[in-house]
Amino acid sequence: METSIVGVGVSITDRFRTVVEDKTPRIETLAPRAQTLEVKVTHRAYHNGRLEDDTVELTLTGKGPVVRAEAVDGDKFAALDLAIDKMAEQLRRAKDKRVDSRNHPRGAKFEKQSGALAGIDVQPVSADVLRAVATGEIPVIGADESDDDYTPVVIRTKRFDAEWMTVEEAVDRMELVGHDFFLFVDARTDHPSVVYRRKGWDYGVISLATQAPPSEELAS
Repeated sequence: METSIVGVGVSITDRFRTVVEDKTPRIETLAPRAQTLEVKVTHRAYHNGRLEDDTVELTLTGKGPVVRAEAVDGDKFAALDLAIDKMAEQLRRAKDKRVDSRNHPRGAKFEKQSGALAGIDVQPVSADVLRAVATGEIPVIGADESDDDYTPVVIRTKRFDAEWMTVEEAVDRMELVGHDFFLFVDARTDHPSVVYRRKGWDYGVISLATQAPPSEELAS
């Protein structure tokens, strides 16, 4: 596995490179198919330099989904330890889940005749929330807006390319990136969907059943 180290606002010392090399075998053991591990260290200073911290971001790539982990600490060596621990835990959870699913099949079961999903909690999206966002009742706050326009509800937007996959694959991807939810397009229904973590090994999925608005249906 190749390792690359990048510093943003901080120089990468030989000592730090040595520590990274000492810790990467732990990741290789849990992810033997991994090809590259990118370590990005970002140094940030606030309030005229009186408060500083280092962020260590790990990105693992190879034959399979990308795995990421991130940690922040006043010392980059401590942040590296935290990030390595997070990535190791994500890889371990994903491995345990694969073993558990082979020994005790669970989760979603797709019924071809009815097109229904069984064994997983499916909940409809709240129409009130969607309507509030569409009509601007829940505003999007930009960086250039004044404090007078402040609201505790802040929506930050990110755009990603759509990925078609099954619910089971989306759950596995969510575990690997270490998030509590994951957006995808259901390969079985072509519906935009999101899986999310519940308690223990339980997961939920919310899907949007796309259809034409009432006005368009009447017009056609």
